[in-house]
Amino acid sequence: MKKKAITILGGLFMLVNVSAQDISLPDPQKTGGMPLMETLSKRSSHREFSSVEIDNQTLSNLLWAAWGYNRADKRTAPSANDKQELELYVVKKSGAYLYDARANKLIQVNKEDVRKDTGKQDFVGNAPVNIIFVAKNKNDYSPVNAGFISQNIYLYCASADLGTVVRGFFEPEKVSKALKLKDTEIPVLTQTVGKKK
Repeated sequence: MKKKAITILGGLFMLVNVSAQDISLPDPQKTGGMPLMETLSKRSSHREFSSVEIDNQTLSNLLWAAWGYNRADKRTAPSANDKQELELYVVKKSGAYLYDARANKLIQVNKEDVRKDTGKQDFVGNAPVNIIFVAKNKNDYSPVNAGFISQNIYLYCASADLGTVVRGFFEPEKVSKALKLKDTEIPVLTQTVGKKK
């Protein structure tokens, strides 16, 4: 009987593991791209997005540019007092994911399409990617740190000919529920990314 119970528990554990659809991203491409001054001249906000999915290579490049590691323990965006308290969540049609910058991987936290819950604007429900900036331990500088990361996203999108817009128009409770956040984790900012219409 004991052996049978262990087998059943083992089977349930395997089902839990198999049901999580984490995404291993390809290595980000850290060379090339548009010259900085040209990129700055093309930086703009867009609110009309194609529903076409963003491929994993582009997503990997985007997330690394936003908040990846460019040195052993330092990031591509500055962080006041080196707190590095922000996490990025990626919300796609296939679900919601936590970006693990060390492993260059998306860890699924919700299998449902919760894009519409990430903002009050109509386009968020159909755009291919919504990025949520979440403070693990919010401090006075968290909004500033989110701004640094947001600008990196803007610059990458300008260089890669993608559309993006940063958004503060969202319901924190709805976002927290969609991402299954703890009470101590606070959504600070959101940003939509996709191919331009």
